[in-house]
Amino acid sequence: MLRRSLLALLATPALAQSWPSGPIRIIAPFPPGGSVDTIARLLVPSLQATLGVPVVVENRSGAAGALGTQVVARAAPDGQTWVLVFDSHATVNALNPQAGFDARRDFAPVILVATAPMLVTTPMGRPWRSLAEVLAAARARPDTITYGTVGAGSLAHLTMEVLQQKTGLRLVHVPYRGGGPLATAAAAGEVDLAVASPAGLGGQVGTRLRALAQTGAARSKIQPEIPTLAEAGLDGLAAEAFWGLLGPAGVPAPVLARMHAATATALAGPETRRKLEEGQGVDIVASSPEGFASFLDRQMAEWGRVVRERGIKVE
Repeated sequence: MLRRSLLALLATPALAQSWPSGPIRIIAPFPPGGSVDTIARLLVPSLQATLGVPVVVENRSGAAGALGTQVVARAAPDGQTWVLVFDSHATVNALNPQAGFDARRDFAPVILVATAPMLVTTPMGRPWRSLAEVLAAARARPDTITYGTVGAGSLAHLTMEVLQQKTGLRLVHVPYRGGGPLATAAAAGEVDLAVASPAGLGGQVGTRLRALAQTGAARSKIQPEIPTLAEAGLDGLAAEAFWGLLGPAGVPAPVLARMHAATATALAGPETRRKLEEGQGVDIVASSPEGFASFLDRQMAEWGRVVRERGIKVE
């Protein structure tokens, strides 16, 4: 790490002047069709126009996002490789000490792109009309109600773990390998509940999926009719999915600043904003690099504690 940082420092003036020197990769560490893949691709047209080089989204899925993220942790800090991470980045080291990277020290935060409350949904063919009805069914038949998420250790998974802790109920977790597989399984009725952001559910809420509750601290402006977990009697339980851009540790400050500015410009564009807010149901944040770093610190502390307290492990 020290050697890489020193090399980056020595190369900073020349690199900052020549960057970008060719195509830029944005690693999407989840399968195609999920929210990470979709959001990354929505940023591409504006990034290409601003930076003047091709921007390629490369899917490297596996290990709840860790495999693709590791590629960036080990990449040269030359500004040519970045990663769009999901909320599972906040718990990767707590869940998997052998992940091959440190989720904070091995990366340079660029920008918190967006956040979104997650929705607790059920296929239209299931009988439940409220979260209270689901909880009553789970109380009557422990270890039978299934819930799907985008993966073990995702904030959806951890939120449901806290829900079980608060209610004393026992549900069965079914982890999928990203939003695309989860959305497909939920539409097919493979699980009783699907818990993910609107983007992760593939736009199926209101058609194939019925929303029972949402996990934000307040009702969503986009779907204000959906009650919060607190309104369902689960006080103090709130969580939001997030998406953010990282580079390898040691990326020269001028390069990071240009990438931040280019991404902020993309997020400010009316067409991109409309597709993200209306199409994906997310709240655009467009933070500073420092703001994203502080956000990650808080998320890692809060959800890492849940992982330890609940003894959650990735099989």
